[in-house]
Amino acid sequence: MGTITPINEEYMIDGDAIISQTDLQGIITYANRAFCKVSGYSRDELVGQPHNIIRHPDMPKAEFRRMWETISGGQAWNGLIKNLRKDGKYYWVDTEILPIRNENDEITGYIAVKKEASRKNISEVQEKYAKMLETEK
Repeated sequence: MGTITPINEEYMIDGDAIISQTDLQGIITYANRAFCKVSGYSRDELVGQPHNIIRHPDMPKAEFRRMWETISGGQAWNGLIKNLRKDGKYYWVDTEILPIRNENDEITGYIAVKKEASRKNISEVQEKYAKMLETEK
């Protein structure tokens, strides 16, 4: 797969794609307008914060461990995530996270592109996540 470069304002994806970038530790370095709108946070409130600022407590830790293993290993990860808005409401997104690589093919960060999750997919994953959460207690 080719090199993915960080997004600049002029290269934003058209439409309602929710886009964020993080450094290697998961600290937000970029959030597009759609991400700000859906999360209820301003860009200034997001940039510099850990991406888990929007983590919903219904999300199993094991799913995030699997995600981090995948992306830190240089592979793309795709899955449904339930996020928590600033106002306490939540939203589901179908998420793809890809490593960002420099000219030496070293991972320098991550980019996430998210879209609204389908009701069917949400229903399917909610049961799986509930079972995973039970084992974490």
